[in-house]
Amino acid sequence: MAPGDGQTVDEQFARLPRSRQRELEAKGLGLSRLREIALEEGGEQAVRHILAEHARPSSGWDFDGDRRTDESRAVWPWMRLLLAAVIGVVLCLLSTYVLNSSALFVGAACGVAVAWAGFRTRRSFGGLVACGLVAVAYVALIWIGSYAADEWYLHMRGQETTVTYAKPLHEQASHGVRVTYCRVTLPDGTVRRVFRNDTRCTDESSAGARTLAVVDPSDHYRPVLGGKSAIGGIAAAYGCLGAAAVLVLAPLTAAVMSRSNERFGRQGETGGLVSGTDV
Repeated sequence: MAPGDGQTVDEQFARLPRSRQRELEAKGLGLSRLREIALEEGGEQAVRHILAEHARPSSGWDFDGDRRTDESRAVWPWMRLLLAAVIGVVLCLLSTYVLNSSALFVGAACGVAVAWAGFRTRRSFGGLVACGLVAVAYVALIWIGSYAADEWYLHMRGQETTVTYAKPLHEQASHGVRVTYCRVTLPDGTVRRVFRNDTRCTDESSAGARTLAVVDPSDHYRPVLGGKSAIGGIAAAYGCLGAAAVLVLAPLTAAVMSRSNERFGRQGETGGLVSGTDV
């Protein structure tokens, strides 16, 4: 057996990932053939070169995706995952303007593309951790965002103004339940249902009284009784900011480590080193 850098052909071959071993066997360069080459003149160097070309870094945090011959190809799977996740979240949040909380289904549909991009990344321990973080952050963003986007919109674009309580509307719901819908008259004379009832608006004797409310200038979302502090959605916003940070940082970190691993692997190939684990 050829000693190489102190290792036999068998030892060097055994250190390759199983996927690389199968690739070599498919090319007719299995262990038996490599042993034969090593016995030929100059065969040691040839075997080291063959094995180095099919070696991976030995780190368990090997993020290097669908590895090719250049660093950009190692980084691209993670950038693809990041783009798919960001586009899915943006489409989900934008669709809340039309679909309200049903926009969650838009996010779920876009999640198919995110899952596909995740499966195209490296199947290592580090890669699984990064994909798991992206998945959790994505679900949190589309779930919370689809229910809180209207509140965030009113925080940004809503205007505090004085409105007048209108006579509440009473309707008979299913199972004989009586439901009360509070309404207010806006400064332009439009009567709108409010986002949430308060204790005063359900009392018909309050009709005609004036109160503070947050109104959507585009008249798309219903008014919220009280000031902007009564809108809510602050805790959800902070939670989504944290999820957004994880969504972005996890694949970016994986991409940086992927590029670092690719450089390390190429240096190993140049120096004739053979390393790698099947992770």
